[in-house]
Amino acid sequence: MTGTVRCPAAHPDDPTACDGPAVVTVLDQYNAGADGCEHHGARLLASLERGRVYALPDAPSGAAIRVFKAADGIPPFAWYEDAPRTQPNQRSHAENRRKGGTA
Repeated sequence: MTGTVRCPAAHPDDPTACDGPAVVTVLDQYNAGADGCEHHGARLLASLERGRVYALPDAPSGAAIRVFKAADGIPPFAWYEDAPRTQPNQRSHAENRRKGGTA
């Protein structure tokens, strides 16, 4: 994806394109954050412990909820497709609920 400008929430190793403009801010547990499109906002949120998501002022209605719900089914650092997903902290929250693990 060289030469393509992406939202600040897109991890440099994540090859996926943005799905639109930045509409959410994702914050970590220390209140450091990044604005992002819904796609990268969800992927970033899924990779954080105790992360939070907030809609930007111009965001379409429900943007933060969509990001929150999408992040639930995404494993942390999803762009590492060959990464092991055996420990609870390596799986999505939804998968941990199904397997009875915690993360």
